[in-house]
Amino acid sequence: MAKLIRSLVLLSLIGGLLAGCGDQSPAASGKESAAAAPVSTSVQHLGTDVIPASDISKLPEAAKKRSDTFVAGLIDPSGAFTPHFHQSGYDGNVASVLFAPLVTVDKTGLPIPLLAEKWEISPDQLTYTYTLRKGLKFSDGSPLTADDVAFTLTILHDKSYDGGTDIFQTHIKGGQAYKEGKADTIEGIRVIDPLTIEITTEQVNATALLTLGGMVLSKAYYGKDYVPGHLDYIRELHAKPVGAGPYKLEKHLPGQEIRFIANEHYFAGKPQVERFIYKTTEGDTFQFLETGEQDFASFAATQDNLEKLQRLGFVNLQLNTSSAYGYIAFNHGKPYLKDKKVRQALIYGLDRKTIVEGVSQGSAQVANVPVSPTSWAYTEEGINPYDYDPDKAKQLLEEAGWKAGAQGIREKDGQKLIIRYLSSKSKNSDAFIAIAKENYEAIGIQFEPEQFADFNSLRAKVEGGDYDLASFSTAMIIDPAYGVADFSTEEAKGYSNPTVDKLIQEGLGTLDTDKRKEIYKKLYQELNEDPPYIFYSYSKLLYAYNARIQGLEPNPYRGIATSLPSIRIE
Repeated sequence: MAKLIRSLVLLSLIGGLLAGCGDQSPAASGKESAAAAPVSTSVQHLGTDVIPASDISKLPEAAKKRSDTFVAGLIDPSGAFTPHFHQSGYDGNVASVLFAPLVTVDKTGLPIPLLAEKWEISPDQLTYTYTLRKGLKFSDGSPLTADDVAFTLTILHDKSYDGGTDIFQTHIKGGQAYKEGKADTIEGIRVIDPLTIEITTEQVNATALLTLGGMVLSKAYYGKDYVPGHLDYIRELHAKPVGAGPYKLEKHLPGQEIRFIANEHYFAGKPQVERFIYKTTEGDTFQFLETGEQDFASFAATQDNLEKLQRLGFVNLQLNTSSAYGYIAFNHGKPYLKDKKVRQALIYGLDRKTIVEGVSQGSAQVANVPVSPTSWAYTEEGINPYDYDPDKAKQLLEEAGWKAGAQGIREKDGQKLIIRYLSSKSKNSDAFIAIAKENYEAIGIQFEPEQFADFNSLRAKVEGGDYDLASFSTAMIIDPAYGVADFSTEEAKGYSNPTVDKLIQEGLGTLDTDKRKEIYKKLYQELNEDPPYIFYSYSKLLYAYNARIQGLEPNPYRGIATSLPSIRIE
């Protein structure tokens, strides 16, 4: 559960994917464009190809005048822009512009080189050797070498480190000894030369390549005041970042915008667009796009939004499925929820299709496995879709000993079947509650919802265990291992399945993608039979961007950051 709670802090990465302000609906602005462009298709039949702008002559004057600046929206971050130390996903969005990893991922989540020119993995899959590109520099012009990579990995093992990178999952040899103060260096980290670093681990881990090859911190800048056990000084550097990403921080105006300027030292060459801005002003995202104040935004992929955006004429549109998934967590600390028949009944008894596809107007699809359809690991083979079946739900509850009682509420051993459901406050949540209440009461369950405007209050309630069901979404899931990590006996509170534990370890224990596909298929089938969550939805988004912007190719795992260097304005 601790890891679950940590992942919830990164919820801001969902949906916006470095776009931000993605929950605004164009219909909310109350304005219609003067001339409506014909809608080419329904949102349900959209592919992933770009729908080009129909009338570029409608380009707003504000956008025409902005010839050297690209503007996207973002929820205002806290200002902790140091990777591995950021306090929210919004901070992480900013860090992704300022810093760069050795290894990134393509549109299917498979690793590809970035700052690293190549890598080699030993036959026993325990040693990783990264070869850096020649001539790498940080944004201050200082060289980026293997020493900086070693420094970054070292401070992540420091006993005072409390950020979101779980480096200990990679099991670097000697890492634990360093954390405990039993060693001055980490035995498994060896700098061979300025361009080569060798990292030896003690256990095979399929996520190690990306974790070890994460964003790099400058030893000269972030390490000059480093004393083991004392990382507080890095907080003073959060607002003055030095990275190796495509842009440098120019200014952060809280509540207004974050300004970036092209990094002339970027390894792939200085970006063609001189300035990039994250607009953090609260307001109507559609209006910002319509007036030309903003070049890029994301919206729920509803038919209403598609039609309204196409009427603008000057925006390109692209459908994207999020790499995250929405879920409803069971509180496995509740004795009655330890019975998988009850959990299965709660899934059969909930009309997810009507809620997810109907209420969302097609902007989401029902989820049945803990990985997005964008992933190489996704499969529906052998998966029970748990189609809405109240009779089946009633049968399972009867078999579990929950019999119809007074006022139609089921009872067992004198206890009424009452479900306390927690969620954030939103229009979608309101719609969910209305249907869920009707669904569950129809099978003899008293449904008591509680909504929270403040996420921290919701999180505190969940941490305290004062709930039966709670609705959340994951952060972006780059590797399928992250989508199942919370289901192991070690991480889960109350949920324990030896087969699940075994398959989770097997999925991490090989680097062979084909073998991992088979392992995760078996794991998803087991989780389908013994559900730890109600897997709920995969969100779909419409990316809308000003047609004067060329070269933009959003990545479902890395957002727009990976294409920033190649963007141009025409």
